[in-house]
Amino acid sequence: MITRYLMLGSLILATTACTTVEHDPTDRGTVSDAGSLDIVDVQAIDRHSAQQRPDDEADSFGAVGQPRLYSSVQGAYKGRPLTRHVGDYVKNLTQDLISNMEYVTSKTPVAVTNFALLDSDLQQTDLLGRQMSESFMHELHKFRIPVLDYKATDYIRVTGDGDFLLSRDYLDLNSSLPIEYVLTGTMAKHQGGVLVNARILGIESRAVVASAQTLIPFYVVDALIPSDGGASAGTKDGVKLSKG
Repeated sequence: MITRYLMLGSLILATTACTTVEHDPTDRGTVSDAGSLDIVDVQAIDRHSAQQRPDDEADSFGAVGQPRLYSSVQGAYKGRPLTRHVGDYVKNLTQDLISNMEYVTSKTPVAVTNFALLDSDLQQTDLLGRQMSESFMHELHKFRIPVLDYKATDYIRVTGDGDFLLSRDYLDLNSSLPIEYVLTGTMAKHQGGVLVNARILGIESRAVVASAQTLIPFYVVDALIPSDGGASAGTKDGVKLSKG
């Protein structure tokens, strides 16, 4: 009799173990034995959540409702926060320039130009090239290197749009400034981002007295937003404008 009860108990335990192991293959996103979500399950949840939302909302937010970062390669947002910006990469470039810089001292004024597109005639730039020049002026000043802003005029222009000192009209600018060195550079699109080449040149000798190079990822570059929001001329916020 005892042997029969032991055999019956063993059979019940074996049946219970089999029931515990079995699971519905369509039940995705369950917690694994290690206590964490399986990667495949999380991706499936993300896809399912995106299908339940309108296209514009699905493209802008991840499965947990967090903003995604835009990628020029993928054309979609990546579910991770933006922890670095263009200024951080310019800071690293400046440190590299300072580490191998020659002749430039606290008594040799430096000008900073926009960075040119490498595959152009070197007379074209974009928002990234302009922002890098602004950031370089800040970083050089932190190192106590005298920086001359040649875009500054001799007067303040008061307009209905604001009060301005800077200008891009060469007729407004001083053509004779004590500039001895110039920080300039080029940009080239890379598969993973924008390859930046920076250098400091002697304005008269054209000799390179410092150089640096880095790769700025696309998700950092695309975080810069044009002031017009990318809208074409004659439009605002995607709405065509016309005179009444």
